[in-house]
Amino acid sequence: MIIVMKTGATERQIQDVEKVLEELGFQTHPIYGAVKTVIGAIGDRRLVEAHSIDHMEGVENIVPIMSPYKLVGRELIHDNTVVKVGDVTIGGEELIVMAGPCAVEDEDQLMSTALKIKEAGAKVLRGGAFKPRTSPYSFQGLEEEGLKLLAEVGRETGLKTVTEVVDTRDVELVSRYADILQVGARSMQNFKLLTECGKSQKPVLLKRGLSATIEEWLMAAEYVVSAGSSNVILCERGIRTFETATRNTLDINAIPVVKELSHLPIIVDPSHATGNWRWVDAASRASIAAGADGLIIEVHPDPSRASSDGQQSLKPDKFANLMKSLKPIAKAVDRAL
Repeated sequence: MIIVMKTGATERQIQDVEKVLEELGFQTHPIYGAVKTVIGAIGDRRLVEAHSIDHMEGVENIVPIMSPYKLVGRELIHDNTVVKVGDVTIGGEELIVMAGPCAVEDEDQLMSTALKIKEAGAKVLRGGAFKPRTSPYSFQGLEEEGLKLLAEVGRETGLKTVTEVVDTRDVELVSRYADILQVGARSMQNFKLLTECGKSQKPVLLKRGLSATIEEWLMAAEYVVSAGSSNVILCERGIRTFETATRNTLDINAIPVVKELSHLPIIVDPSHATGNWRWVDAASRASIAAGADGLIIEVHPDPSRASSDGQQSLKPDKFANLMKSLKPIAKAVDRAL
């Protein structure tokens, strides 16, 4: 629910209301506006009614939040959230592109890719160190050695870094090396992992599950935010449908729907959505036109020799061409790239 304070309510009155709510077991989230202050309160509303919170000094009225996702929905927070990762802002006027190999393989592969994507305009380097695969016999990643390489290349190039964390036991380890923690599609409803990522206070890139509804996706984000981190970036990466021509089906609808329902930024992963490098370009342009705040794209210097997902990875020159093709679309939707 939202406790709306009267115009001119004092700091002491606001604090008194917060204190009572917290004593009743509520999580409180005060939002200070130019004219009024509101307090978001997560808990059992019946306790508020029983303790006559609406009669406390400075309280104007109490408004229930109807959506199940209280913290990531627009009922409590109307303004768009802008996630800051150093000097990179995701969800603002500038579109942010994250790019890099599916998996970190060695220093030369990662450094050469990083230099090329930075030259083309990418701001964040992606690279998997832990690679959960459908087959237990497939390449599983370099783990901590991969994290070290990612961090080193990120420092040398000035790129921010994002990598997937797949186990609650690895959250602290990955947090030491990466700027953004990625929760993959298969882990979207691993609620223990979501909670640990939220506690880390690191920005979290949350991919939509293979067959998850938008509400389930936003509820997963709610776990992260309720655990302490408001810096969540949603990522549409295609969902599983009856179609087999593409790896997944890119849900373009999700972009405007999420923008209406949530204040969190949303980016798109056209590589996993299509599963084929030939269609990444078109899916990327469509995503920006639909209002996405950015993209995350797989790029590899030699896709034919990639340890994983080579068929959907762009070569650096094709990535550079894609970045150029996005500029007029970004301008058309009043965004910068």
